[in-house]
Amino acid sequence: MANEGDSVLHSWCVQADWRAPTVVGGRGAHLQLADGRLILDMSSLAECSNLGHQHPAVVEAIRRQAEQLCFVTSAWGAEPRALLAEALLEKAGFEGGRVFFTLAGADANENAVKFARQATGKPRGLVITRDRSYHGASYACMALSGDARTRAQVDDDAFGALHVAPPYAYRQAYGSGDETLCGERAVAAVADAIDQRTGAVTAVMMEPNAGTNGIVAPDNYWPGLREATRARGVCLIADEVMSGFGRCGEWFAWQRHGEAGKPDLMTLAKGLTGAHIPLGAVVLSNSIASRLQHEMLYTGLTYCGHPLACAAGLAALRAYEDGGLIERSRALGATMFRALQIMQQRHAVIGDVRGGHGLFAVIELVTDRQTREPLAPWPQMPPQLSALLDAAMAEGVSFATRGNLILLAPPLVIDEDALADALALLDRLLARFFPAHA
Repeated sequence: MANEGDSVLHSWCVQADWRAPTVVGGRGAHLQLADGRLILDMSSLAECSNLGHQHPAVVEAIRRQAEQLCFVTSAWGAEPRALLAEALLEKAGFEGGRVFFTLAGADANENAVKFARQATGKPRGLVITRDRSYHGASYACMALSGDARTRAQVDDDAFGALHVAPPYAYRQAYGSGDETLCGERAVAAVADAIDQRTGAVTAVMMEPNAGTNGIVAPDNYWPGLREATRARGVCLIADEVMSGFGRCGEWFAWQRHGEAGKPDLMTLAKGLTGAHIPLGAVVLSNSIASRLQHEMLYTGLTYCGHPLACAAGLAALRAYEDGGLIERSRALGATMFRALQIMQQRHAVIGDVRGGHGLFAVIELVTDRQTREPLAPWPQMPPQLSALLDAAMAEGVSFATRGNLILLAPPLVIDEDALADALALLDRLLARFFPAHA
């Protein structure tokens, strides 16, 4: 079998260090490797395989669409594209809105900004995002992201990006560890940033819940943002690329707040097709879409709204519904979160456990619970954690990490016993690799 390390550039890694095994198949929450091993996927790969791997209904929908029509540009109509757009608007409650299909999350976020600027008549309007956030790896999205790894590569000002501190209560980002107070102050910081630049801010773009930054905002944060932006005539864009499609216990994470959390635009990808085929989308409210109805849109790529991808997306939505997976994520996520809280009591290395609204949770590791000193400076990974990952793989489980964080985001179809076994393994490995903190 060919060795990818000899011919492929791989993302987000040092090329000389890439040593990953080859995946030849998958089923449910497991990946099958070329050497015959089955690996339990506790991260849905890049938090995107929400339906697990090779979901039969999605695979069949792709096959049927390929036999009927593989491709037509968006200059022509395509039935799966229309049906998927209608379904997304219905799930979001965006009556009278529109959907613009993209290739992935990054170009969805870029286009959401384009639409907000055009709809508000501010072609160079500022966009407020958070430090320690992630919205994609294109140049514009690197500027929008508050990501220390890529900050030196891009000029935020050139892309009209303005960052505020995140609502990181555990790290007392706003001078208090109190969740409610942190949320209030974080919202006030966004409001102040808008007020200080009278008429210059077009939009606020935020992740409503989960993100690989590992920060789960206080409950009052998102509704507060909605109120603050609406009062100032600024668009609120929900980046639901990771948090959508059941990951946080709702179709879209903002829905946990009901109408009080409804954004003006939201961006989707990852779980939109369960990662079976690349697809992203911008869902626009009626208010935004109506302002664009009679204007030229100078945007779009050749494969936007690809019929194969849209057929996969439509099948994915039906699979979430037929399997009751949104509700299942909410229930299993609560079970997983309770298990992690119990684990925290046994391991002093666990400083904080966050999430739990669905099958997504974050474990933050520290050297000392009192001082909350991280095991390594962000975003470096401590060597003990790297060793823990290797040991887990040797026992057939793949965990995701970033810096001092362990990110748990298994497929929504994961078997309950498999989930329990993976958590028990994590418990044992924490004791093994962090004995001083046990």
